[in-house]
Amino acid sequence: MTVISEIEVAVAKLSREDLSAFRDWFQEFDAEAWDKQFENDVAAGRLDALAEEALRDLRKGRCTDL
Repeated sequence: MTVISEIEVAVAKLSREDLSAFRDWFQEFDAEAWDKQFENDVAAGRLDALAEEALRDLRKGRCTDL
């Protein structure tokens, strides 16, 4: 059995309260991982082209105020 399969089986056995606590924990865990990846991408310049494109569109009036 793979680790993922073991996790699936364990999650399926959780009580409603434990599942809720696990869901809250996982959302926080996942958000932190996403934030770290985003910060790494910014630091490495992987988003520079997108930022330049967005600024170009802004200067050309192609943006809508939210």
